[in-house]
Amino acid sequence: MLETSLSSQDFLFGLYLLLSLAFGYLIGAERESRGKTAGIATQCLVIAGSMAFCFFSTLMDPYSPSRIAANVVTGIGFLGAGLIIFNPSGNRVMNLTTAATVWMSAAIGMAIGFGYPIIALALTVFTLIVVRIPHVSIPGPGRRGLQN
Repeated sequence: MLETSLSSQDFLFGLYLLLSLAFGYLIGAERESRGKTAGIATQCLVIAGSMAFCFFSTLMDPYSPSRIAANVVTGIGFLGAGLIIFNPSGNRVMNLTTAATVWMSAAIGMAIGFGYPIIALALTVFTLIVVRIPHVSIPGPGRRGLQN
């Protein structure tokens, strides 16, 4: 017969999902406010997905969760690579910062999933501060800077 009572792990997972939503919303809203790709939905899903993989890996094999974590990082690398665009006409790399926020979002989700929500909060604040630092273009021959 199917067990219908909720365990403490179920409540913890629900709390972690809410944290994933909140942190993903903050980072995604910042990206959307600048007209960038990988907005609210993407950031929330990356954080929640990373969190879920790490959370489940600790439940299934608490002595070796690093295998899942390594695969999350690899998968997010492919997602981030798909965001980066080289514009040959303008000789510019575009969406590099957005790809980096997706990578950081995966780290945030992993921190939540492994049970470190305060570290996840610190990473979220750090990410928001860094992407809000004014862009400085370094002058010089052939240097046009990177576009956020």
